[in-house]
Amino acid sequence: MARYELSDGTSHKFWEIERTGSEVTTRWGRIGTDGRSKTKSHADEAAAEADVAKQIAGKAKKGYALAGSVCAAPSAASVSSAPSTSTPGSGDLADGQTVEVPGSGGRIYTLRNAGGVYSCSCPAWRNQSVPIEARTCKHLRRFRGDAAETERLGSLPERSTRTRTAADGPPLLLAMSYDATVHDPTGWWMSEKLDGVRALWDGSRFLSRLGKEFAAPEWFTAALPGVPLDGELFGGRGQFQHTVGVVRRIDRSEAWRALRFVVFDAPEHEGGFEQRLQGLQGLAGGWPEHLSALEHARCGSAEALEAEMDRIVGLGGEGLMLRKPGSAYVAGRSETLLKVKRFHEIEARVVAHVPGTGRHEGRLGALRVALENGTIFKVGTGFSDAEREAPPAVGVVVTVRYQELTKAGVPRFPSFLRVRSDVD
Repeated sequence: MARYELSDGTSHKFWEIERTGSEVTTRWGRIGTDGRSKTKSHADEAAAEADVAKQIAGKAKKGYALAGSVCAAPSAASVSSAPSTSTPGSGDLADGQTVEVPGSGGRIYTLRNAGGVYSCSCPAWRNQSVPIEARTCKHLRRFRGDAAETERLGSLPERSTRTRTAADGPPLLLAMSYDATVHDPTGWWMSEKLDGVRALWDGSRFLSRLGKEFAAPEWFTAALPGVPLDGELFGGRGQFQHTVGVVRRIDRSEAWRALRFVVFDAPEHEGGFEQRLQGLQGLAGGWPEHLSALEHARCGSAEALEAEMDRIVGLGGEGLMLRKPGSAYVAGRSETLLKVKRFHEIEARVVAHVPGTGRHEGRLGALRVALENGTIFKVGTGFSDAEREAPPAVGVVVTVRYQELTKAGVPRFPSFLRVRSDVD
């Protein structure tokens, strides 16, 4: 439990805070007494962590100073603090450990080690355009020391001068959207649209859409062949954010045991889709449980497509994919691959934060985002309390769900869905 104290000549008070799962416990009173305490439950751990950060920042503004931790070993399940006697460069964090450090203007920031990826909650760390594993900031350098950060990163990084694009990545086949008024799905191949992270196995490693390597453990890839396979790293329906958190780790951790690599195409296999699918199924015959080929079934009619869509959505799935019979594997977007969803989704880049009013005063009210064609609009719904307290940084790509486009090309009823962590 982290402890803060206020002694100004007339008052001698303490305040302590601890997060356990989705519960936040605070204790306060005069120094030398047991004080009073209360525990508040939140919807999830992210909301609880946001509440902790908000409360600490509020106490810092009132003059409370970090007095040292009253617990011996901080962990990811509790709020922890650096000892008040620590000197610059004297600290480090075990995997999963966090520590609170003072920033400028009385602010308190959280340093974290997640599988060898060190992060800080300060804006300077969050707003960098380089991959998260290549970021540092003055708080990390002050806590760990420049030598430790240089050893971790190779060199202290400069800000990226450009944004990575799909042109930096492997030549993947990308889907277009299904339109019932244009497309007849009869005879096409149906499969579930997996809510995971797209990955190409190039014969020796996993690559993201942007060409970044995923640090999969050796046991995870041992049974894969030395030929390219296109698929999804999948942690289960509704587990997208958890999956992203696992694949972005750099320590090849045991967290990968919660994932599967589900393969849906073999880009370099000869023939049309049916021949590639048959070759893929032959490869998958002896694979271990965490590797599999995605099931495909012929679509009998538009009505059959809707029925299968109802079934998948009812199971918590995201939607369906359609593959044109006999189609080749080509790089880029193609009408031979269609995604079928109840709502439309689009990617946009955050260009500004709009301050909240009313019950959202003091935190995010809306994101101002820009589409690839330059269209700018606001997204004000779909955010959790934690996301409003710590919104996606300017420059980040987000996915927006919407009902339809206006004649001017602006999404109607836009709602925030998620940060596209696999896109820069």
